[in-house]
Amino acid sequence: MNCRTFPLVLLALVLGFTSGARAVEYKDVNRAASQISFTFQQFGQRVYGTFSDFEGTLSFDTQRPEAAHALLKIQLASIDAGSEDANTQLQLPAWFDTQAYPVGMYESSGATALGGNRYKITGNLTIKGITRPVDIDVLLKEQGGIGVFDGEFVLKRGDFKIGDGEWAGNSVVSDDIHIKFKMVAPQR
Repeated sequence: MNCRTFPLVLLALVLGFTSGARAVEYKDVNRAASQISFTFQQFGQRVYGTFSDFEGTLSFDTQRPEAAHALLKIQLASIDAGSEDANTQLQLPAWFDTQAYPVGMYESSGATALGGNRYKITGNLTIKGITRPVDIDVLLKEQGGIGVFDGEFVLKRGDFKIGDGEWAGNSVVSDDIHIKFKMVAPQR
């Protein structure tokens, strides 16, 4: 092969590999197979919790992640922070104020491919009527026609007035709440 044809062969190989990549689309969220959990520090001890009642919709094409759309609605009263007393306290106005704001919501505005089946999802999180931009790092695992979207981010509870008043700050409960989720969606 001479020096002039090498760049053409290289270009043909690259185009051949990229054009052979198949688009995979995922639609909707399988609620029964999905989960949302969180951890935080209280008096220096790690506390684990979950939300059991949520619904989500998802439209995600691996070849066009920028057009992705996800909507997740969480019934905040479904929180389980490890004890009945904690769960009751978290319903009150200083925390989630579930009577006035029963639903927390995340709506994406797109995604960016980071390589290696990793994506950065951009969107807005709304809790207690307060909306803030939140970026979420997600790893997509494809398993036999099913997409498993594993993601995590850190929520600053002070940004949403969760644990307001005497609970503000880090003295009893950490401001950083580590959110992890697994959303499962079938291929379309």
